Amino acid sequence: MTDDLTVNADIVIPGDELHWTFSTSGGPGGQHANRSNTRAELRFDIPASPSIPEHLRSRMLHAVGERLVGGVIVVVADDSRSQWRNRQIARKRLAELLNDAARPPAPPRRRTKPSRAARQRRLDSKRRRSETKRMRRRPEAD
Repeated sequence: MTDDLTVNADIVIPGDELHWTFSTSGGPGGQHANRSNTRAELRFDIPASPSIPEHLRSRMLHAVGERLVGGVIVVVADDSRSQWRNRQIARKRLAELLNDAARPPAPPRRRTKPSRAARQRRLDSKRRRSETKRMRRRPEAD
């Protein structure tokens, strides 16, 4: 499968930059699971890839930092009994991961003050609560 992987409108990764390895999938399944290489492992070298724009490369490396193995991002799929389906799942996961990493960070939140009416409601509520609790107390003896 040498199809190009479309991450978003700006990023398309050629199929020859994606490196696949296959192995037997663990878990139940009997002879099929023990003999068929259905587990798909997709490797993509972000630092060496010419298809990733330079301004996005450092952002992507930072965003997927914990998923890097020796500078290479590794995506594993062993959800299905079919190697073809696991390849599709791995491609989709890599595309989503890179798309999320390419997205610019959200602007910092602007702090706002509570409105005058909101402050007044809060104080009124506190006064009512205080009055209720004061009324529950034992009367003071003179």
